[in-house]
Amino acid sequence: MHRRIAPVAIAAAIVATIAVADTLPNDVKFSDDGAVAQPLTSVAGNPADGLKVATTRSMGNCIACHAASGWAKFPEPGNIGPSLDGVASRYTVAQLRGIVVNAKKHFPDSMMPSFYNVADIIRPGDGYTAKPAKTITPILTPQQVEDVVALLETFKD
Repeated sequence: MHRRIAPVAIAAAIVATIAVADTLPNDVKFSDDGAVAQPLTSVAGNPADGLKVATTRSMGNCIACHAASGWAKFPEPGNIGPSLDGVASRYTVAQLRGIVVNAKKHFPDSMMPSFYNVADIIRPGDGYTAKPAKTITPILTPQQVEDVVALLETFKD
């Protein structure tokens, strides 16, 4: 009897843990200034993983628009967005998280993509097909958002 109950109980506990650990995109709570106080996952962000997300084209690709000290080894850091040097001295962790999740909540005229947003998106398309998207998925996972925020926290004056 214990053999039948234990696997089911363990599976249910794992599913419950996963469901509680990650905040779904539509459940993110923004303050009036666009900050997101609560981490999106129960696992702390890792700056090294955040660097990979920020500098990998198929992930966050932050480097396409932003430059930062230490990114000189990467080809052609961007100059469209502001430099990320000192960003952790200008914004709180909650503000940084909010900007990564959906920059338009903090900067309404920003052209920065919303990396963990599935609502209020203008002209969502299915790849480069010009067909409307059937479902919209976030660009980054909750953990990738937390990793990028952990990276940004290291950019202090």
